[in-house]
Amino acid sequence: MIVSIDNHSGFCWGVVRTVQIAEDQLAATRSDRNVYVLGHIIHNPKETERLAAKGLKTISIEDFPRLAHTGAKVIIRAHGEPPDTYRLAWENGIEIVDATCPVVTKLQERVRKFWDHDYQIVIFGKKDHAEVLGVRGVVHDQCVVITSVDEANQLVELGRKTVLFSQTTMDRPTFLAVRDALKQRVAELVVDTMEDIATEFHAKDTICGQVSGREGQLSKFAIDNDVILFVAGHASSNGKVLYNVAKNANPRTYFIENLDELQPEWLKGANTVGISGATSTPQWYMEDVKAYLENSF
Repeated sequence: MIVSIDNHSGFCWGVVRTVQIAEDQLAATRSDRNVYVLGHIIHNPKETERLAAKGLKTISIEDFPRLAHTGAKVIIRAHGEPPDTYRLAWENGIEIVDATCPVVTKLQERVRKFWDHDYQIVIFGKKDHAEVLGVRGVVHDQCVVITSVDEANQLVELGRKTVLFSQTTMDRPTFLAVRDALKQRVAELVVDTMEDIATEFHAKDTICGQVSGREGQLSKFAIDNDVILFVAGHASSNGKVLYNVAKNANPRTYFIENLDELQPEWLKGANTVGISGATSTPQWYMEDVKAYLENSF
């Protein structure tokens, strides 16, 4: 059985940046000071465990009063945070290390520009996803969050000028279907690919290119192998999107977070097995899965 790893899988540059910031902070911080991260640094338990072993402690915003004026250093993860988080940190004398992905920062800036000009803000995304919570906070929760065409048709006010954005890790086909549905019903809908929104009020499709850009490559990789093992955290939003891309191309695609989820019958009769993962799946863990398969089957 030949086992290969998808050359296009592994951390996106935003995750690489965030993990590097965390490691740099851990290395540079005195032993009498703790380094914290607000929420799981990425949606992958293996990488979270690795950084925890180095001393990174995961907290929630409810821990801020406990850490007040203790010299605590708190990393804002790649998903970003609403403005209230920064205010609360300042009030409690907590040092913030901002590792928000620049793509997410740009999304927040764009949303705020349109909100300031009285547009109805529509976000294609998951209402309680960390990234969307940050975007909601930028506009004081004065936005509509939808996940489907049906919700778009039910929740969006038709008489207002409207701009459509997307959570960066959502799937492009559904986003385009939502866009097309809204175009039929909203008189003034802004969805464009204009890059310069400093002077022109047009919204760029804000789905991360490192998610959507992998779809064609991943489909080919899935077709070229008898079986695909898609390795990702169960909480990974882009993991679910990319898994479905592989599954649509090859029905013998299976999602695992841990090796103990792998079922031997999945591999029956397979000559080639491909391993791929989310943009938050560490390369080292896919290598571990590959080694396990080569030594066990």
